[in-house]
Amino acid sequence: MPQELHELLDLSGQVALVTGASRGIGRSIAEVFHCAGAGVALVSRSAEPLEELAGQLGDRAISLVADVAEEAQVNEVVEKTLEAFGRIDILINNAGLMSPGPYSDIHAAEWHRVISANLTGAYLCCLACAPHMQKQESGRIINISSISGQTGGVSGGVHYASSKAGMLGMTKTLSRDLAASNITVNAITPGVIDTSMTLSAEVRSQIETLVPLGRIGEPEDIAYPALFLASRMGAYITGATIDVNGGILKR
Repeated sequence: MPQELHELLDLSGQVALVTGASRGIGRSIAEVFHCAGAGVALVSRSAEPLEELAGQLGDRAISLVADVAEEAQVNEVVEKTLEAFGRIDILINNAGLMSPGPYSDIHAAEWHRVISANLTGAYLCCLACAPHMQKQESGRIINISSISGQTGGVSGGVHYASSKAGMLGMTKTLSRDLAASNITVNAITPGVIDTSMTLSAEVRSQIETLVPLGRIGEPEDIAYPALFLASRMGAYITGATIDVNGGILKR
């Protein structure tokens, strides 16, 4: 083996832009990447928890309040990240909204709100970051989709499931478009994860009985595969969808 395993997971000198970083999966990814040595640009609409996390991480962390569904705000986030760190090596598209309900209750405005936050926002971040990665001839884009994009809505409605399915198609297409520049594009599809976006205690208990591993996932269960994909260990993986769901999809 040419390198020690810990060296292959080392992100020192790299910079990760993490959207939806103020809580849950995004927060855990930011913490794990920072621990691996990366500089982290933390992006969220929620200023207070974002600033708290940046303060907790200390050096190599900046907080940037923005709505990723707004192109001008995304472009500003990228420029501020470049000003602070000089480069962007990794993009984590994690920001999103979950909105439950039967299709008949989802009017056009609500459809557009969720699609804009979950799918359009991810694309706008790719659009803003990819040119800088192309100049470097290297980069990693990791889209946090959902099991709902594979099976249909579980806790989210049709607009949520559609946005997450769209992320999978976007992942495969961009992986081909960007491969020549040594940029990998992959997706992670979490099952039910213990975050503030997920289910009531009663529904949680019901779902646990359906998960072959017998538990609901923790945010770090998503952060560790993200680290693998962002590291040198994941260099030959692109266009892939990594299922992290405790086996529930296999039933």
